[in-house]
Amino acid sequence: MRAFLVHSNRDNVGVAIVEIKRGQTLRGAALDGTASTLQLTAVEGIPVGHKIALKDLKAGDTVTKYGEDIGRVVADIPRGAHVHVHNLKTKRW
Repeated sequence: MRAFLVHSNRDNVGVAIVEIKRGQTLRGAALDGTASTLQLTAVEGIPVGHKIALKDLKAGDTVTKYGEDIGRVVADIPRGAHVHVHNLKTKRW
């Protein structure tokens, strides 16, 4: 069963399509057809509709979702972690 989706091969976060539990091994898919299966382990719980890091992200990195820049990492985020307002901020202000 797929637990997350990636919209573009440029994305470094996926979107949870089910409730994700810490320690769960996850399978995901890219909607643009660039990868048939993606796999990672969740390092914390992630609510449906929230983002999960597909790779380690460092403070200052750009987060890409839907192939677009959606903000800047403000605290290091390990692969498989929840990406949300506590570690991601807009670049607009």
